[in-house]
Amino acid sequence: MSPENTALPPVVDHQTWRAALDELRKREKAATRELDAIAAQRRRLPMVELPDYTLAGADGPIRLVDVFDGRSQLIVYHHMWADGAEWQCSGCTGFTSQFTRLEFLENYDARFVIVTNGPIEEALAYKRRVSNRMQWYSSAQSPFGADMDAPPGGGFGVNVFLRDGDTVYRTWHTNGRGTEQLSHSFGLIDILPWGRQEEWLDSPPGWPSRPTYSGWLDSPAIAAVYGGTTEANP
Repeated sequence: MSPENTALPPVVDHQTWRAALDELRKREKAATRELDAIAAQRRRLPMVELPDYTLAGADGPIRLVDVFDGRSQLIVYHHMWADGAEWQCSGCTGFTSQFTRLEFLENYDARFVIVTNGPIEEALAYKRRVSNRMQWYSSAQSPFGADMDAPPGGGFGVNVFLRDGDTVYRTWHTNGRGTEQLSHSFGLIDILPWGRQEEWLDSPPGWPSRPTYSGWLDSPAIAAVYGGTTEANP
Protein backbone atom coordinates (compact mmCIF):
# COMPACT_ATOMS: atom_id res chain seq x y z
CA MET A 1 0.00 0.00 0.00
CA SER A 2 1.41 3.40 -0.97
CA PRO A 3 1.84 6.04 1.74
CA GLU A 4 -0.71 8.84 1.69
CA ASN A 5 0.16 11.92 -0.36
CA THR A 6 2.97 10.05 -2.15
CA ALA A 7 3.47 10.76 -5.82
CA LEU A 8 3.08 7.99 -8.37
CA PRO A 9 4.68 7.49 -11.78
CA PRO A 10 2.63 8.88 -14.67
CA VAL A 11 0.11 6.46 -16.20
CA VAL A 12 0.57 6.03 -19.97
CA ASP A 13 -0.44 3.61 -22.72
CA HIS A 14 1.60 0.47 -23.33
CA GLN A 15 3.37 1.84 -26.40
CA THR A 16 4.59 4.92 -24.53
CA TRP A 17 5.71 2.78 -21.58
CA ARG A 18 7.59 0.41 -23.89
CA ALA A 19 9.37 3.30 -25.63
CA ALA A 20 10.52 4.72 -22.28
CA LEU A 21 11.67 1.27 -21.14
CA ASP A 22 13.60 0.73 -24.38
CA GLU A 23 15.34 4.07 -23.88
CA LEU A 24 16.35 3.09 -20.35
CA ARG A 25 17.48 -0.32 -21.58
CA LYS A 26 20.11 1.34 -23.76
CA ARG A 27 21.73 2.81 -20.64
CA GLU A 28 21.37 -0.45 -18.71
CA LYS A 29 23.09 -2.41 -21.47
CA ALA A 30 25.84 0.20 -21.71
CA ALA A 31 26.35 -0.08 -17.95
CA THR A 32 26.55 -3.87 -18.25
CA ARG A 33 29.22 -3.60 -20.93
CA GLU A 34 31.14 -1.11 -18.80
CA LEU A 35 30.97 -3.47 -15.81
CA ASP A 36 32.28 -6.26 -18.05
CA ALA A 37 35.20 -4.03 -19.03
CA ILE A 38 35.87 -3.16 -15.38
CA ALA A 39 35.87 -6.86 -14.47
CA ALA A 40 38.32 -7.52 -17.29
CA GLN A 41 40.63 -4.82 -15.93
CA ARG A 42 40.25 -6.27 -12.43
CA ARG A 43 41.40 -9.66 -13.71
CA ARG A 44 44.55 -7.97 -14.99
CA LEU A 45 45.50 -6.28 -11.72
CA PRO A 46 48.93 -7.06 -10.29
CA MET A 47 49.09 -8.48 -6.77
CA VAL A 48 51.09 -8.08 -3.58
CA GLU A 49 52.71 -10.95 -1.68
CA LEU A 50 51.69 -11.01 1.98
CA PRO A 51 53.51 -12.14 5.11
CA ASP A 52 52.38 -15.23 6.99
CA TYR A 53 49.58 -13.70 9.10
CA THR A 54 48.02 -15.63 11.97
CA LEU A 55 44.37 -15.01 12.84
CA ALA A 56 42.10 -16.61 15.42
CA GLY A 57 39.21 -18.91 14.55
CA ALA A 58 36.70 -21.04 16.38
CA ASP A 59 39.35 -23.72 16.91
CA GLY A 60 42.19 -21.39 17.90
CA PRO A 61 45.05 -19.72 16.01
CA ILE A 62 44.97 -20.21 12.25
CA ARG A 63 47.31 -19.07 9.50
CA LEU A 64 45.79 -16.91 6.79
CA VAL A 65 46.80 -19.50 4.21
CA ASP A 66 44.70 -22.07 6.09
CA VAL A 67 41.63 -19.81 6.11
CA PHE A 68 41.41 -20.66 2.40
CA ASP A 69 40.48 -24.21 3.53
CA GLY A 70 42.14 -25.68 0.46
CA ARG A 71 40.68 -23.20 -2.02
CA SER A 72 42.80 -20.95 -4.21
CA GLN A 73 40.76 -17.75 -3.81
CA LEU A 74 39.44 -15.99 -0.72
CA ILE A 75 37.07 -13.05 -0.20
CA VAL A 76 37.20 -11.35 3.21
CA TYR A 77 34.60 -8.95 4.56
CA HIS A 78 36.10 -6.80 7.32
CA HIS A 79 33.30 -6.39 9.87
CA MET A 80 33.48 -3.21 11.95
CA TRP A 81 33.89 -3.79 15.69
CA ALA A 82 33.29 -1.64 18.77
CA ASP A 83 34.87 -3.16 21.86
CA GLY A 84 32.37 -4.00 24.58
CA ALA A 85 29.27 -3.18 22.52
CA GLU A 86 26.36 -5.60 22.75
CA TRP A 87 25.25 -4.78 19.22
CA GLN A 88 27.82 -4.17 16.52
CA CYS A 89 27.54 -2.09 13.33
CA SER A 90 24.05 -2.47 11.86
CA GLY A 91 25.36 -1.94 8.34
CA CYS A 92 27.93 -4.74 8.62
CA THR A 93 25.49 -6.97 10.47
CA GLY A 94 22.80 -6.48 7.86
CA PHE A 95 25.13 -6.71 4.89
CA THR A 96 26.63 -10.05 5.95
CA SER A 97 23.29 -11.51 7.10
CA GLN A 98 22.18 -11.88 3.48
CA PHE A 99 24.90 -14.46 2.70
CA THR A 100 23.14 -17.57 3.96
CA ARG A 101 24.21 -19.95 1.18
CA LEU A 102 27.75 -19.73 -0.17
CA GLU A 103 28.31 -23.29 -1.34
CA PHE A 104 28.22 -22.15 -4.98
CA LEU A 105 31.65 -20.57 -4.49
CA GLU A 106 33.16 -24.05 -4.26
CA ASN A 107 32.67 -24.36 -8.03
CA TYR A 108 34.92 -21.31 -8.40
CA ASP A 109 37.63 -22.59 -6.04
CA ALA A 110 36.76 -19.75 -3.65
CA ARG A 111 35.60 -19.00 -0.12
CA PHE A 112 33.96 -15.93 1.52
CA VAL A 113 34.52 -15.25 5.24
CA ILE A 114 34.33 -12.49 7.84
CA VAL A 115 37.34 -11.07 9.67
CA THR A 116 36.87 -8.61 12.51
CA ASN A 117 39.20 -6.85 14.92
CA GLY A 118 37.12 -7.99 17.89
CA PRO A 119 38.31 -10.80 20.17
CA ILE A 120 37.36 -14.16 18.74
CA GLU A 121 35.23 -15.21 21.73
CA GLU A 122 33.18 -12.01 21.50
CA ALA A 123 32.99 -12.23 17.72
CA LEU A 124 31.67 -15.79 17.79
CA ALA A 125 29.17 -14.86 20.51
CA TYR A 126 27.94 -12.00 18.34
CA LYS A 127 27.73 -14.29 15.31
CA ARG A 128 25.41 -16.54 17.31
CA ARG A 129 23.41 -13.60 18.69
CA VAL A 130 22.53 -12.32 15.22
CA SER A 131 22.35 -15.81 13.68
CA ASN A 132 25.00 -15.02 11.07
CA ARG A 133 25.86 -18.07 8.95
CA MET A 134 29.27 -17.02 7.67
CA GLN A 135 32.58 -18.22 9.10
CA TRP A 136 34.19 -15.64 11.40
CA TYR A 137 37.85 -14.99 12.22
CA SER A 138 39.57 -12.42 14.41
CA SER A 139 42.57 -10.22 13.69
CA ALA A 140 42.58 -8.78 17.22
CA GLN A 141 46.09 -10.08 17.88
CA SER A 142 47.36 -9.52 14.35
CA PRO A 143 48.28 -6.51 12.18
CA PHE A 144 46.24 -8.09 9.39
CA GLY A 145 43.25 -5.74 9.71
CA ALA A 146 45.35 -2.59 9.80
CA ASP A 147 47.52 -3.79 6.93
CA MET A 148 44.42 -4.53 4.84
CA ASP A 149 42.95 -1.01 5.28
CA ALA A 150 40.55 -2.10 8.02
CA PRO A 151 42.30 -1.01 11.25
CA PRO A 152 40.83 -1.29 14.76
CA GLY A 153 38.23 1.43 15.15
CA GLY A 154 38.14 1.89 11.39
CA GLY A 155 35.55 1.17 8.76
CA PHE A 156 34.45 -1.88 6.84
CA GLY A 157 35.90 -3.18 3.63
CA VAL A 158 36.41 -6.13 1.32
CA ASN A 159 39.70 -7.73 0.33
CA VAL A 160 40.35 -10.54 -2.12
CA PHE A 161 43.30 -12.91 -1.96
CA LEU A 162 44.90 -15.57 -4.14
CA ARG A 163 46.85 -18.55 -2.81
CA ASP A 164 49.71 -20.26 -4.62
CA GLY A 165 50.85 -23.12 -2.42
CA ASP A 166 51.64 -21.59 0.99
CA THR A 167 52.03 -18.07 -0.39
CA VAL A 168 49.12 -15.61 -0.20
CA TYR A 169 48.70 -12.55 -2.40
CA ARG A 170 46.38 -9.56 -2.08
CA THR A 171 44.61 -8.93 -5.39
CA TRP A 172 41.75 -6.44 -4.82
CA HIS A 173 40.25 -4.14 -2.21
CA THR A 174 37.24 -1.86 -1.86
CA ASN A 175 35.25 -0.10 0.84
CA GLY A 176 32.33 2.29 1.19
CA ARG A 177 29.81 1.97 -1.62
CA GLY A 178 32.24 -0.23 -3.51
CA THR A 179 30.94 -3.13 -1.41
CA GLU A 180 27.42 -2.73 -2.83
CA GLN A 181 28.36 -4.85 -5.85
CA LEU A 182 28.50 -7.89 -3.53
CA SER A 183 24.94 -7.34 -2.31
CA HIS A 184 21.69 -8.51 -3.87
CA SER A 185 19.62 -6.40 -1.48
CA PHE A 186 20.54 -3.09 -3.11
CA GLY A 187 19.87 -4.57 -6.55
CA LEU A 188 16.37 -5.59 -5.50
CA ILE A 189 15.59 -2.23 -3.91
CA ASP A 190 16.98 -0.22 -6.82
CA ILE A 191 14.55 -1.75 -9.34
CA LEU A 192 11.55 -0.67 -7.24
CA PRO A 193 9.65 2.41 -8.49
CA TRP A 194 10.52 4.37 -5.34
CA GLY A 195 14.04 2.93 -5.03
CA ARG A 196 15.90 3.31 -1.74
CA GLN A 197 13.71 6.22 -0.63
CA GLU A 198 16.70 8.05 0.86
CA GLU A 199 17.12 11.81 0.87
CA TRP A 200 20.32 11.88 -1.19
CA LEU A 201 18.72 10.22 -4.21
CA ASP A 202 17.80 11.96 -7.46
CA SER A 203 14.07 11.15 -7.43
CA PRO A 204 11.00 12.90 -8.87
CA PRO A 205 9.15 15.40 -6.67
CA GLY A 206 6.83 13.73 -4.17
CA TRP A 207 8.71 10.44 -4.01
CA PRO A 208 9.11 8.95 -0.51
CA SER A 209 12.27 10.33 1.10
CA ARG A 210 13.80 9.71 4.50
CA PRO A 211 17.19 10.04 6.18
CA THR A 212 19.93 7.86 4.74
CA TYR A 213 20.09 4.36 6.27
CA SER A 214 16.77 4.82 8.12
CA GLY A 215 15.21 1.98 6.15
CA TRP A 216 17.87 -0.46 7.27
CA LEU A 217 17.19 -2.96 10.03
CA ASP A 218 19.21 -2.39 13.18
CA SER A 219 21.21 -5.25 14.66
CA PRO A 220 18.58 -6.37 17.24
CA ALA A 221 15.98 -6.50 14.45
CA ILE A 222 18.34 -8.53 12.28
CA ALA A 223 18.82 -10.98 15.16
CA ALA A 224 15.04 -11.30 15.45
CA VAL A 225 14.53 -11.83 11.72
CA TYR A 226 17.34 -14.37 11.28
CA GLY A 227 17.03 -16.06 14.66
CA GLY A 228 17.54 -19.80 14.63
CA THR A 229 19.62 -20.01 11.42
CA THR A 230 23.05 -20.44 12.95
CA GLU A 231 24.36 -23.26 10.75
CA ALA A 232 27.58 -21.98 9.21
CA ASN A 233 28.56 -21.80 5.58
CA PRO A 234 31.65 -23.76 4.54
